Amino acid sequence: MNQGPQVTDLHVRFNVPLPAPALLMHEQPRTEAQAELVSESRRRIEAILRGEDSRFLVVVGPCSIHDRQAGLEYAGKLAALREELGGELELVMRVYFEKPRTSIGWKGLIMDPELDGSDKLAKGLTMAREILGEVLDLGVPTATEFLDPITPQYLADRI
Repeated sequence: MNQGPQVTDLHVRFNVPLPAPALLMHEQPRTEAQAELVSESRRRIEAILRGEDSRFLVVVGPCSIHDRQAGLEYAGKLAALREELGGELELVMRVYFEKPRTSIGWKGLIMDPELDGSDKLAKGLTMAREILGEVLDLGVPTATEFLDPITPQYLADRI
């Protein structure tokens, strides 16, 4: 076998297999209440965007979640505001786990869930699903930004 110079993966530091999206979804299935909230919030958002619902759509939340407890505290406060302002606003929590425009430093919870540069993607994807489920359990719909074709396979059923 020709050993010659390396010509593939020149800029790849390491490869780590990820669990299949179906495996994480099996290990962390949506509850009926979560599925209903996702479905209903998608329907309400569509109605607002089509002009069939006069309320304002407001998507609010942190730049990127790095502290689970702080994120859930935020979601709890947003749940109370949804109760208070639901007739005027459709409040949706931005629950984002990546920092794609950051060239140096922390890359987000999915890429670095331990905040130490360890790049434990499988753990990050698992944590992201857990956090989304916990936010939904508080009665708060979620929104995010998907920038690659992989992440939605793990998270889209909770957005």
